[in-house]
Order: sequence, then C-alpha cells, then structure tokens
Amino acid sequence: MDQAVNTAALGAPSSNLSLWGLFLEADIVVKLVMLILLLASIWVWAIIIEKSISVRRINREANSFEDEFWSGGSLEELYEREGADPTNPIAAVFGAAMSEWKRTVRISGVDIGHTAVRERIDRAMNVTIMREMERLERWMIFLASVGSTAPFVGLFGTVWGIMHSFSAIAAMHNTDLAVVAPGIAEALFATAIGLVAAIPAVLAYNKISNDLGRYAARLEGFGSEFSAILSRQTEEKT
Repeated sequence: MDQAVNTAALGAPSSNLSLWGLFLEADIVVKLVMLILLLASIWVWAIIIEKSISVRRINREANSFEDEFWSGGSLEELYEREGADPTNPIAAVFGAAMSEWKRTVRISGVDIGHTAVRERIDRAMNVTIMREMERLERWMIFLASVGSTAPFVGLFGTVWGIMHSFSAIAAMHNTDLAVVAPGIAEALFATAIGLVAAIPAVLAYNKISNDLGRYAARLEGFGSEFSAILSRQTEEKT
C-alpha cells in the first residue's frame, strides 16, 4: 500500500501548466535555452523599434534637405548650413562632395570639368554613402542570425527536454499520459519561444533591408545628380 502511494506521488503531474510554471519546472539546460531566446527576442524588438524610427527619420530629413537643395538657393550657403556639419546621410554626401570640390579648387585651381576632379568628387560621395549605409545597417546581421538560428536553438531545448522527461518516466516505470504531458509541454515551450524570436526577426529583416536598399539608391541618385549639377555649372561659367 505504501509503495503504491509513493509511486503515485512520483508520477503526479505538475499542477502548474502556465507559461511561468512550465519555465520553472523545466530542466536547467532547457531553462538556459529559454533565457537565451527570450533575451534574443527582447534585443530583436529593440533593434526593430530603433531601425523603424531611424528609417522614418532619415527619409523625413532627406525630403527636407532635397526641398532646400532644389529650391534654387546658393550651394555655398547650403553647405555652410547643412554640409559642413551634417546631421543626416544625404547632407553628409552633399558635404563630402562640396568639401572635395572646395579643397581641390583651393589647392590646384582646377575646376569640376577636369576629369580627375570629377572622379575624386564621385569617389568621396561613394565612400560617404558606403560609410553611412554601414552605420544604418548595423545590427541587421543580428536580425538575420536570430531569424535563421532561433528555431534550431529552441528545437535543441525541446529535444533535450523530451530526453530528460523520458528518462524520468523510465525511472518511475509509469507511461501514463498525465505523467508524460507536463514534461513534453515544458520541452515544446522552448520551440515556441524560438519561433517567437525568429518570426519577427525574419519579417523585420526583410522589411528594413528593403527600406535601406531604397534609401541607398536614393543617396546614389542624389550623388549622380549633384555631380552633374556641379559639372553643368562649371561649363556655364566657362
């Protein structure tokens, strides 16, 4: 009789099947997997929020700068206001071109129509575009990594948890579903957390990468137009 009671007590399922209860009842390895995935998910959402705000801000600033650029005002005055100490990528591209032009003219006295000068100006703008895009794309690799690996990390936690549950079941010699279910639920919880981390990361990576790709094309288009404007102004003067 006492032996039957002890066996029933050992085989009693966990009474707490809430998310917090599943975490507390999980094996230590599964807990570590869950914590890693939770931290990754929090960081993913922090990156998503920061990048979404940044993309809206740089596009808004680009619209404002281009309105001012195409208003017909003096490029020198615009350079003093925006290009000398740029606060956004498109102003940085403009400032790099103007700085290279002013430096070259001051040192050698040649104008923008000179092929070597145009190449240096184009190179300065291209380098600035690359630098600005690298800064904007920071942490994007983390989104891609979480999106591709989080489900497998969660699956590892699930496999480990199921192995641990089956070992405990074998030790108790009790295969009742009420005994098996809590351990399997705890293990599957790790896979669920992995998907919660991976799905937003993949969707955000695709969306933000597309937005940044369009912005990079916008910067390159502006650089080409500005180079043509400088060349045309020089030809008109000569």
